[in-house]
Amino acid sequence: MNIFVCVKQVPDTETKVIPNADGSFIETSSIKWIMNPYDEFAVEQALLIKQTNPAANVTVVRVGSVKDTEALRTAMAMGADDGILVEAGDNLDSFSIAKALKGAIDKSGKTADLVFAGKQAIDDDCLQVPQILAQMLNLPSVAVVVGFEFNGTTVKAKREVEGGALEVYEVATPCVIACNKGLNTPRYASLPGIMKAKKKPLAQHSLADVGVSDADRRVKYSGFRLPPEKPAGKKYDATDAAKQRDVVAQVVGLLRTEAKII
Repeated sequence: MNIFVCVKQVPDTETKVIPNADGSFIETSSIKWIMNPYDEFAVEQALLIKQTNPAANVTVVRVGSVKDTEALRTAMAMGADDGILVEAGDNLDSFSIAKALKGAIDKSGKTADLVFAGKQAIDDDCLQVPQILAQMLNLPSVAVVVGFEFNGTTVKAKREVEGGALEVYEVATPCVIACNKGLNTPRYASLPGIMKAKKKPLAQHSLADVGVSDADRRVKYSGFRLPPEKPAGKKYDATDAAKQRDVVAQVVGLLRTEAKII
């Protein structure tokens, strides 16, 4: 059994993000990178299947900059068998990323029995790559999955919908599963796992190697900028009972005319 897990490397949520000089993307030189949190659930689900199917092979795939392979090494330290990196800029659009992932899976020479991914990335928040990838692979897919059962030939997946309700799907494998928080509890990478990860196979390909060109890009980003600074707050002294009526009138007036919340 061959299981592929698509992972993305995203800025740590505590990292201060600023635009680069030409506003085409963010400045990446000083960013601390982590595995996309939703992808951790995808890796864990693949490893849970491997626990009951020891012959299963778990391959993690990432599209992005080669300067830091933290996400792939973390996944392999957790227990994945090998990794594939498609070298590319970190500001590719969803279509190009999905096509690169498909190309990497095809180039591996393995037939995918299951493909896992996080439901979304916390940086661009697009929620598109798993569905586009499934379409390109011509496979059924279920997204926002919080419950998973696998019997070898079919998957029973529970997905969240608005209002807290759950939908239950039974899907034949191979298929693509986009994982949500609550599906499982991702394990921590052990020290022995971290040491072993350094020796595990990591294939590297260019975008051209996996059949992706600039013509595949559907979206180009520009005009990155920080949000405007919030103006200083206004303070009013209402300790004097004689002035409280006027102060309240001023505050209510500002809430109505400036803040426009009443």
